[in-house]
Amino acid sequence: MRWRRCASWPIRTIRKISSRFTGFIEGTKYNVFPLDDRRGERFNSDLAGRPTLVRGNRQVLYPGMGGLPQDAILNLKNTSHSITAEIVTPDDHANGVLLGQGGTQNGWALYLKDGKLKYGYNYAMLKETSFTTTDPVSKGSHQVRMEFAYDGGGLGKGANVTLYVDGKKGGDGRLDATIPFTFGSEDRSEVGKNPGSPVIPDDYKAGSAFNGRVNWVVVETGDVSQSKLITPQQASEYHLIQR
Repeated sequence: MRWRRCASWPIRTIRKISSRFTGFIEGTKYNVFPLDDRRGERFNSDLAGRPTLVRGNRQVLYPGMGGLPQDAILNLKNTSHSITAEIVTPDDHANGVLLGQGGTQNGWALYLKDGKLKYGYNYAMLKETSFTTTDPVSKGSHQVRMEFAYDGGGLGKGANVTLYVDGKKGGDGRLDATIPFTFGSEDRSEVGKNPGSPVIPDDYKAGSAFNGRVNWVVVETGDVSQSKLITPQQASEYHLIQR
């Protein structure tokens, strides 16, 4: 009796039901089901289990590379990592962003303020933390480096941050908690500039550009106990462009 009543349904209703049934069959065929009901985890490709745009544990960035979404840079969340940049400062009062991710909502940035190397971390607008070197970076060519030693043991754990100038330790500090899933989808990254909102609004403004020169930036994930300087031999292995 139930199926007899279907004969009286409008053809558009039958087509609608049929399309849904067909969609279920096709979805099962191509592993669409079960549907992923996770939220924050889906922003993190490693946790979501989907392919990433950048593979490996090392990435080299150069001036002119901008408009980079979060997934265009190695995943730096929930892992130890380092950021090393070769820069040329005009004097010992240089200012501006070298590289960062995210913005006012959350994120990180490596930058100079009044000549001193700084690393800023914005924890979901709940806490803004910045670490700085004791002495300013002098005029000329230098390698500056930030090491992020993650505690491990789960998502969003703490980390120890250490800053280096030409291989010598210049400052350090502690983050008790870190962003586990995403640095935000609106702000983009650019070498030598902060194109979007600032991570640490009290230190620099939107659009803050480094007033010196950035030759290259090397982003690495994993063990941060290696050499604090990128040697000429490593520079050759990494195919770094020297200026």
